[in-house]
Amino acid sequence: MEKELVLDVEESPKKKSQWFLFAIQHILAMLVACITVPLITGLPIGPTLVAAGVGTLIYVFTTKRKSPVFLSSSFAYLAPMSTALTLGIMDDGSMNYLAVMLGMLMVGVVYVMIALIIKKVGTGWLNKLLPPVVIGPIIMVIGLGLAGSAIGNITGGTAGIQIFTSNSAEALPWQYTFMSILVALFACFLTAFCATSKRKNITLIPFVIGMVGAYVLACVLTGIGHLAHVDWLKIIDFSLFNKDWTNVGSWITIDFVFVKSFNQTAEFTLKTVGQVALLFVPVALVTICEHIGDHKNLGNIINRDLLDKEPGLTRTLIGDGVATAVSGVLCGAANTTYGENVAVIGVSKIASVSVIILASILSIVLGFFAPLTTLLQTIPACITGGVSLILYGFIASSGVKMLIKEKIDFGKTRNIVIASVILVAGIGGLALGFGGVAGGNIITISATAVAMFLGIIMNLILPKGTIEEEISEALDSKE
Repeated sequence: MEKELVLDVEESPKKKSQWFLFAIQHILAMLVACITVPLITGLPIGPTLVAAGVGTLIYVFTTKRKSPVFLSSSFAYLAPMSTALTLGIMDDGSMNYLAVMLGMLMVGVVYVMIALIIKKVGTGWLNKLLPPVVIGPIIMVIGLGLAGSAIGNITGGTAGIQIFTSNSAEALPWQYTFMSILVALFACFLTAFCATSKRKNITLIPFVIGMVGAYVLACVLTGIGHLAHVDWLKIIDFSLFNKDWTNVGSWITIDFVFVKSFNQTAEFTLKTVGQVALLFVPVALVTICEHIGDHKNLGNIINRDLLDKEPGLTRTLIGDGVATAVSGVLCGAANTTYGENVAVIGVSKIASVSVIILASILSIVLGFFAPLTTLLQTIPACITGGVSLILYGFIASSGVKMLIKEKIDFGKTRNIVIASVILVAGIGGLALGFGGVAGGNIITISATAVAMFLGIIMNLILPKGTIEEEISEALDSKE
C-alpha cells in the first residue's frame, strides 16, 4: 500500500535542517523555468526570483495556508509581454516597461473579478464542465506537453541555463550531446534511487541529492576538460563568475521593472492602454482554466478538494491574481502555479505549507543576492532536464491516477473519444494564435488550453448513454 503524506498541509518539519533542505528542493525544481521567461523577454532575472517568492507568500496567506502551491513566472504570457515591450519604443531601443506592468495589473483585475463571480454563483457548474474524464487527460497533457522541454535541455547544450532551439543540438559535435545525456541520466537515476530508497531521510529530498550529485559530477568532468584541454568535457560554464565582485554593492541586485519604468523613453498613451488590454485580457481567461487544472491535480495528489472546499476557488484565484499584479510591478512577468513543485510534493510526500513559505523567503533572498543567483545559473541545463524526466512524468502519471481513482470506464466509447481528442490536441501542440504582429501574435491560446476547451465541448455535446448506464455510473462513483 502506498504510504500517506509524510507532512500534511498544516504540519511543519521538526528539524530546521530538514525544513531548509525541503525548501531548497522546491527552489531547484522551479529555477530553470522561472528564469527562462526573463531570459527570453529581456526582463531582469533577480527581480523575477523575488517576485516568485513575494507572489507565493501572497497566495499562501490569501488561501489561509490551506494550499501548498508555489507560484513563479508564466510562459503563457510570453507573446503578450514581448509585444508590449515593443509598443511605442523610440530609436534608443528603450523597452516599454509601463505597458508590461499595466498588462499584469489587468490580469490581476480579471482574476479577482472572475473570483468574485464564482463566489456569487458557486462552483457547481465547474464540476459539470470539468469532470474527471476531462481533467485526467488534461493533467496528462500538462506533464507530457513539457516533455519536449526536458529533452531539449538534455540534448540541446551543456554550459549554463540556456534557451535552445531545435537545431542547436545538430550544430554541436556528438560528444557534447553525449556528455549532456550522460550527466542528465546520472541526475535522473540518482533522483529515482533516492525517491525509492528504503531510507526515509533520503526519500524526503531526492531532487536535492540528484541535482547536487549530478552537479558534482559535472564539476569533475569540467575540471578534467580544462586540464586535458577537451572542450566537450566542460559541462559547466564558470565564466559567468567573471565579474568584479570587489564592490559589495555589486552583490545586491535592485533591478525592478517599476524602477526601470521611471527612465524609459518609450511612448505611453491612451492608445497603448487599449493595445495592452487586447494583449493580456484574453490570455488571462485561458490561464484561469490552467489554474483550475493545476489545483485539481494538486488536490488529487494530497487528497483534498482545493476548489470546492478549503481554501476554495475564489481564494486561489484572488491569490494568484494579486500575486501576478504584484509580480508585474516587480519584474514584469505573470505568476502561475508550477507543475514542477506539485510533482515535488507528489514524489516526496511533503505537502507542508510551511516548507513552501520558507522556499518563498529563500527565493526572495536569492533574487537580491547576485553571487547566489550566478551560482545557480551555472547549473547545466542537462541536469535539470534529467530531473525533469521524473518531474514531468509524475505530472502525467497523476492524470492516469485520477482516472483510476474515479473509476473512469474506458470500455465506453464516449470516454475514449473525449480522452483521445484531449491527448492528441494537447500533446500534438494545437495552439491558436490571432492578430499576428511583427512575426508574433497578439493573442495566443496554448495547446493545453485548446485541449481543455475541446474536452469540455465534447463532454457537453456527446450523448451520455442510456439512463441505466448513468444510474450505474452514479452508484459506482458513490462507492
